[in-house]
Amino acid sequence: MSYIKIDQDKCKSCYLCIDACPFKLIKKSNNTGSTGELTVEFSDSENKCVGCAQCAIVCPEIAITEVNRE
Repeated sequence: MSYIKIDQDKCKSCYLCIDACPFKLIKKSNNTGSTGELTVEFSDSENKCVGCAQCAIVCPEIAITEVNRE
């Protein structure tokens, strides 16, 4: 099982990570960030994340800081 950590304070709501995730495990959250837009959240109830780190690679704010495999 893999998971990522998203720093909500750094997220600028560009949503590049949503498109980058091959399994569509990142989506808009209900939280508003510093831009006034909705930030993103990671949800993987079916353990599909493989830890590819594509989300972290495309994040211009370096808001996705961890990709861990358990």
